[in-house]
Amino acid sequence: MDIWLSRYDDFNINIHVSSCFMNETDKAYIAGLFDGEGSIDFTKRKEKKRNGTYNCRRISMEISMTDQSVLIWLHKVLGVGTLTNKPRKGLRKNGTKYLMQYRWRCTFRDAYYVCLLIWPWSHTKLPKIQKIIEHYSDIKMNGNVVNLQDYKRIMSLE
Repeated sequence: MDIWLSRYDDFNINIHVSSCFMNETDKAYIAGLFDGEGSIDFTKRKEKKRNGTYNCRRISMEISMTDQSVLIWLHKVLGVGTLTNKPRKGLRKNGTKYLMQYRWRCTFRDAYYVCLLIWPWSHTKLPKIQKIIEHYSDIKMNGNVVNLQDYKRIMSLE
């Protein structure tokens, strides 16, 4: 896996992530899964430690759904995170049991890796994805999206 970030002016940032298992269609599909089914947690919480209480950053990404095969594929393609069962207790209003839910989850640097992969295709989760990327890369994006033509131009010059 190869990840690099570069800035060529004050407005544009290049993010390049390559993985031997994914093509652009897979990355776009994963971004769509996160926009529709996923959740991203980027918060600061107080946590009690041995030496006192500290402000700690909690960074996690997860997708919960009843279709296990999609999450197995996601886990295999990304190569990060954990896949667990999320059993539901009780009955629906019509008296039938809830379906078994499955959860894929990754945290911290693994979440950063996933954010770099899906950033160009994300829509609803884009603000939190940008916060995670900025947190780890120290590059302020300010909501700007990389222009594909500029990216190709810069890559052809190198």
